This record gives sequence, structure tokens and C-alpha cells, in this order.
Amino acid sequence: MRCVTGAGGGPEKTILNSPRFLARLGYDCACAYLHPPDDPGFDVLRRRADAAEARLVGIPDRGPLDLGVVRRMARLCREERVAVWHGHDYKSNALGLLVRWYWPMKLATTVHGWVQHTRRTPLYYAIDRFCLKRYDEILCVSQDLYDQCLRLGVRPERCHWVHNGIDTEQFTRRQKAAAARRAFSRHVSGQLIGAMGRLSDEKGFDLLIDAVDRLLNEGYDISLWIAGEGAQRASLQKLIDDRGQSSRIQLLGHVEDTQSFYEALDLFALSSRREGLPNVLLEAMALEVPVVATRIAGVPTLVEDGVSGLLVEPGDSVVLAGALRQVLGDAALRDCFAAAARQTIETTFSFERRMRRVAGIYDALLARKPAAAQAAAHHA
Repeated sequence: MRCVTGAGGGPEKTILNSPRFLARLGYDCACAYLHPPDDPGFDVLRRRADAAEARLVGIPDRGPLDLGVVRRMARLCREERVAVWHGHDYKSNALGLLVRWYWPMKLATTVHGWVQHTRRTPLYYAIDRFCLKRYDEILCVSQDLYDQCLRLGVRPERCHWVHNGIDTEQFTRRQKAAAARRAFSRHVSGQLIGAMGRLSDEKGFDLLIDAVDRLLNEGYDISLWIAGEGAQRASLQKLIDDRGQSSRIQLLGHVEDTQSFYEALDLFALSSRREGLPNVLLEAMALEVPVVATRIAGVPTLVEDGVSGLLVEPGDSVVLAGALRQVLGDAALRDCFAAAARQTIETTFSFERRMRRVAGIYDALLARKPAAAQAAAHHA
């Protein structure tokens, strides 16, 4: 269960991939989304759900005073005989508490991180923290979020660190960078740096633009592609134009073929000021793209500094430029990072491993035997 505007963000990569993995583990799963009526971005989400073989349920939501949402969700839960409600944001968490008055079910939620800072987010995050203490199980995507939930009063036996994962069969490199670039009708000069995410302050794209501008002024033959949409698009484009780098630094907007995007890159950069455990970093590493990333939240659990990528402190474009310079200038280092990154994903961050952990939490919550044990008992 999630509330979304447009095509969503990183959590959708986890949510929409979950049903086909949970089906193997004995769970029928539907992905229910609250969304503004007639939001054209929801069509993108529908296509993504079809591609992931996920059952998508859209619930038009006209805002905080639309109490009909509670009735519609209660009816849906009764019809589907929902055993576990799994929320993914403050609104779906609050809604779960209300719907449980009308249909008995267990409540779980995933904490992806409180990273956006707007005028309203202090209220939203306060609601979320109120809800967390009343949920049966809390899943946190990084160690720092796990620790924060404990500080908020979540009981340790209800709190779990379950990091994000990646489908290693889907995210396997299939083409070289030159071939991948042909999928985009854009000019590329020199080595290509890429970034992807919502165009908002916490992603630090202004810092990345500044870092790449520094390298361009030093004479480096490089280009930068930033994929994604968001409120900062106009200000980021102005920053690019003011630096006179519009031919070298490009905002691509929403990119449907994300795999070709990653495969086109020589280097992936994560410049975020705030994060949980970003799916974009998992995807880049799975596709054997060397990475430079900020040392925040769950990132150090994924990237071993100097082994599978380089880590830098957040908020400093000069330091970021130095790390980019180091990796771009060393082909052998890039190859080592790419191979180590893929191995890390395969051994520790596979999506199948993650979903087995989630299903185990559901099993314990429902006092249910795991699917494999049920099958063995049936054959016996």
C-alpha cells in the first residue's frame, strides 16, 4: 500500500517486484496505490506493473478530506480477505490503522527514510512516527533507520533491518556502453557520468553539476546525464545554463528504459545529501557500472570504499569532483569496482534473498508455516 503522485520513485522498484517473488513463498499480493484522479503519471506506473507481472489496484484520492478512501480500502480488504497490510509511507500507515477498525488484519510497514524537507513534511513525519509505534512489524532499509525507529519507541522485537535488493536476473548487463548510447538521441562527448532520481534538494544534483563543471573547466572530456523529474528541474537547468554547460550536462527527464541508461555510462554518481538505501545505486552496481557515492545512511553497507566504489562526504562538490577525477582517470580501477560491485549484489543484495526475509516476517506475524514447510508436510 502506497500513496503516489506521478510514476512514483525508488520504493516502486521494491513494491512492484514483490508479488512474483512472494507468490513462490505462498503469498498472493496486490499493489494498491492512492493517487490523484486523472494523474497521467499513473499510466507509467501501470505499464511498470504490467512489466513486473504485478496486480495493480488504483484508488483515486482527492486529498486529506476524502474519507471515501477509508470506505473503499475497507471494502477492498474485506473482498480480498487481506491478512497483512504493508504500508510504505505516512499516509498508507495512517490509513492502515483506520481500515483495521473495519477489517481485522496485521499491520506491517517499510521505512524508506524521511528525506524530503518541505513546509508540510514535519507534520507528515510526525504522523508516521505516531503510526510506527502502533504497527505490528517495522522493516527498515538501512541501519540508521533501524536505530532511529528504536529511538522513537518501536519495540526491538517488532523492528527489522531488511535492506533493499535487486533482481539479479533482470539487472544483468546485456550490451556495451556504445551500443546502449544509441538508444538515446543525444550527443555524448567523452566519458559519460550518469545520475538518476527525483529532482529535489536531498538528491544533491546541484553539487554534482558543480563538480562536473569544475572538471570540464579543467579540460576533462566528459558529459553528464541526469535522469528524473521533480520540482527542481527549472532551477537545475538554470544552473547548467548559467555555467554555459548545456551541451555537456543534460537533464533527460523521465527515462523509461533505465537498463539502457545505466549500460550507457562510464560512471554512476550518487550525490545525495539524504537517503535510505537507494535503489538506483543497487541497479548501477548490478549492471557493473563503477560508482562514486556520498557516505550517508545505508550506502556504506552497500559500497565498500575503495573496493566496490568510492565514498565521499555529502555536501561538498570539491571533494565529489576529486573522486570523479580519480575514477575517470583510472580504467583499471573502474574495472575492479564494476566486478566487485556485481559480486556484492549477487552475494548480499539479491531481491530473492530480501523477499525470503520479508516472507519470514509475514510467516511469524501470522503464526504460519513457511511455504516450503507446508509443501513438505503435504507430501508427507
